[in-house]
Order: sequence, then C-alpha cells, then structure tokens
Amino acid sequence: MSKSMSLNAAAGLSGMLKAGHQHMEGVEGATVRNLEAAKQLSTIVQSSLGPNGMNKLVVNHLGKTLVTSDCAAIVKELEIEHPAAKMLQLAAEMQDSECGDGTNLTVSFAGELLAATEDLLRMGLHTSEIIAGYKKASHKLLDEILPSLVCSTVDSSDKTTLETQLLTVLKPVLAAKQYGYEGVLAPLVATACLGTMSSNSSKVHAENVRVAKVLGGSVAQSKVIHGFVALRGVESSLTSATDAKVTVFACGIEMSTTEAKGTVLMNNAEDLKGYNKSEELKMEEIIKSIADTGTKVIVTGGTISEMALHFVERYKLVALRISSKWELRRLCAATGATALVRLGPATADEMGFSDLVQVQEVGGRPITVFETSSSKLSTILLRASTSSLLADLERAVDDGVHACRVACQDGRLVPGGGATEMECSLRVKQFGDTCPGLDQYAIRTVATVLEFVPRTLAQNAGLHAGDTLAALGAAHANGQGTHGIDITGTSSNGIFDTAETQLVDLLATKESAFRLALDAALTVLKVDQIIMSKPSGGGRAN
Repeated sequence: MSKSMSLNAAAGLSGMLKAGHQHMEGVEGATVRNLEAAKQLSTIVQSSLGPNGMNKLVVNHLGKTLVTSDCAAIVKELEIEHPAAKMLQLAAEMQDSECGDGTNLTVSFAGELLAATEDLLRMGLHTSEIIAGYKKASHKLLDEILPSLVCSTVDSSDKTTLETQLLTVLKPVLAAKQYGYEGVLAPLVATACLGTMSSNSSKVHAENVRVAKVLGGSVAQSKVIHGFVALRGVESSLTSATDAKVTVFACGIEMSTTEAKGTVLMNNAEDLKGYNKSEELKMEEIIKSIADTGTKVIVTGGTISEMALHFVERYKLVALRISSKWELRRLCAATGATALVRLGPATADEMGFSDLVQVQEVGGRPITVFETSSSKLSTILLRASTSSLLADLERAVDDGVHACRVACQDGRLVPGGGATEMECSLRVKQFGDTCPGLDQYAIRTVATVLEFVPRTLAQNAGLHAGDTLAALGAAHANGQGTHGIDITGTSSNGIFDTAETQLVDLLATKESAFRLALDAALTVLKVDQIIMSKPSGGGRAN
C-alpha cells in the first residue's frame, strides 16, 4: 500500500490530516474557545459605546496611528485571526456598509450574548436548546417588539420640514462619534444630503456627498459647498471665472510625441529658428479653438506643457490640473462635463458649467472651488486642528450621511438613550416566562443581555450603573417606555424622558444591528469543531 493511502488508526484524526494542522472539538475545546474570543473583541469596543465612549489608539502593521471611538474603524484595523471573532468583525463591516451607524451595538451585543451563553452551557443546556431559544427571542424581538416601539416617523415627501426632521435623526448619530460637535456637523450633513436630492425624489445619494479635509482652524469653520472642491491651486495666473463653461481633458495639454526616435538635420541658423515654429502654431491653434467655444476654465488629468500654459495665459483661461481620475470624475459629475481623451475643442454637450470658479486660501493652502447651484454633488469642507481629529470627523460625517439615506428610505424612529433596549428586555423577559420548555432560559438570557446598552451608557458617563439601571427598570415597569439614560447627569436618578429632548434612533439601524449580531452569534454557536491547516509559506517575521 502506498504511503498516501496508509492510515494510522491509533493516531486518530491526526493520522488522517497533514502534519502541522490544529484540531479542537467539544464544548471545552471549540465552543468555549469561540465564546472567549468573541467576548474579548466585544470587551475592546464596548467602552467606546455612546457619546461618552472612550477612544482607542490603534497602530496598524504599516505604523499608521488611529485614534477613534468608531467601532467599524477599530475592528477593521485590528488584525483578527481567530475565526469566531472574525465573524463578529464581518458583521460589523456589513452593518457599516448598510447603515453606517450601530456597528458597536452589533459587536457588543453579539459578544455579550456569547459570553452569557457560557453560563447556559455550564447549567447543562444543550447547544441545540440554546439556539432554539435564541431564534424564538430573535423572531419576537425583530418581528413584534421593535416595530411596536416606533414613536415618530420621518416624512421624506415633505421637503419643507425635511431638514428639521433630519437634524433630529442626525444629532444622536453624530453625538455618539463626536460629542459636543453634533450641533456644528448636523446642519452641514443635512444641507449636503438635501443638495443631492432631485426635485421629484427623496432619495439621498450618499456617493454624491464628498468630504474635503483642510488642516488648521476649528471645527466651527467647516462649511458646505454645492459643487466641487479641489485641494490645490490653478496653474494659470487667472484665478477666478464667473458663469464659466468648463472643458475637461482626461489627457495632458501638450503636444504628443512620436513613438519612434528621429534625427533632425539643421543646415543653418534659419532651420534652428523655425524648428519649434510649427509646434507653436499648432498649439496656439488648439488653445484658440478651445477659447472660441466660450470655455473659460480647462481642467486636465495630465500635465500642462510650458508652451500650452503660455497660450492659456494669452487667451485668458483658467487652467487646473487634477491628477486623480476619481477626482476628475467627481468634477465631471458636479459640472456636467465629459472628460475628453482628445486635445481639441469640446462640443456643447461635452462642456460643463459652473456659476463660480475661484481660488480661495484656506488654512494657508490654496483650494479651487467650483460652485454650481444646479449640481447634485455637495462637498463638506472640514476644518480641525489635528489630522487624527479630521479623520475621525470624516468618519462621523460618513455615518451621518448614511443615516440620512436610511431615514429617507425607512423613516421609523424609536426612543434612544437605551430606552428601546430596556423596553425590549422587559418584553422579551415576559415572553420567556410564557415559554414552557428549556429554551425559556435562553430567551431570558437574551432579555438580560439587552440591558447591556443602558448599563454601558451609564458606566461610560460615570454614573452608578446598578442604581441607574434599577431606576430605569422601575420606570419601564410602570409604563414609562420612553425613559432612557441621562448622560449629562442633570437628573437625580440618572434617567429622563427621551421624548422631551427628541432623542431618537432609526428603527432600521437597530433592526439591522440586532439581526446581524444574532446571526453571527448563532453561527458561532453551531461550531463544534475547529480544524486549521498548517499555514502555507514560511514563518512570520517577529
């Protein structure tokens, strides 16, 4: 018998698999290890939950330093190897791409649920009974309880009050990322999102909201520009143009060179004088033909030769060079232009238009602004004193834009400040009391785990978590379902009525977060064996 067909029965699984593999099975070997890994990841991000959440300082493998409380950014930079913790990371990434907000809720809820599962296993419950209980609680929570807690709705068809409604949605989202700046950022994000809407539609196009970061100044100096902003100055001496037709070239503004090498024989001084004359005449002809179309601004994705720049100055044109093809596409979208791959005059359909093109100095650096009232592209110009704060502000704005998009699709709102989770906990616990089987213990565990949101909010705000949670539970038991955690500490018992301050969360974001967290937790629980092959290639450098 050949070596490949032999099997050492005494060696068990190790005799069947290739040398160097790792194998773990059973409750202690696989399940508990997975639960511990998930618990560790949730512990990392849980202290960043809410407006008073702490920042994490992460240095990735490239030496880049990240200082943020945004869960999606944190788990993305962590080099997670454990497959169970990786599932929670994937759930957070999916939540970030779908809703923008609620990533911390996803990871923390899944981690807390899996941590509490260990106690159920110690009690003697089988994994299948725990999974059945979690599924029952999931259906009850997502299909019945959460929809019944809706307190108000965003009417996206009413354009006159839509900005005010969006501000109500945005402030809690932005406060969770940048507490204290929500009053500055919320109007900017709302204005930018409204600028992307068409007159007959209430859909927010998140890809049409761009962020331009300029270091220096304060956050209060940030502003919204309806149009495009290039973070560089122009190449020409003329720096502004009004009611300008814009011609965009994807190629460089220079004479094309031949691929083959050639030799030029000059017999006298006249040959040397007239050598560049034909090239100059041809370039002047091209620039003049562009200017004759009424173009005031030319933009190129390549280089501008000195000869071309000379004739650009002669015909009083504004010339801008943008090296990024993505930025060039955004400019075309903002002005309605078409990027030409040939050097020559554009047709009327290929030219764009901008109300005002001018160079401004912001933070000691020149920027070129294309203001276009008819444009569906908005740019939020962010200012801050440090680059890390600028990056964190950009992440907060991105989450706010996605929140606006979700609010215009599904405008149902539920109470914030931990009020929704506390009410859900109370009702799921009541549902568990009506279930006769062993799965009632798993349902009660889901109810207990839901209390982690108000508890963590109270802890991060410096309140006494036990007393605050007891007061909140008593209020909800008495029918005060909109009461949540008062992170400002102005109330005597640490709770207040969220309806009075319009502290709300999007129902779609909550539903998505709970669904993804429960799916990730159930996937991890169904694993009873972990088999890992030997990593390919050489060992990692220490």
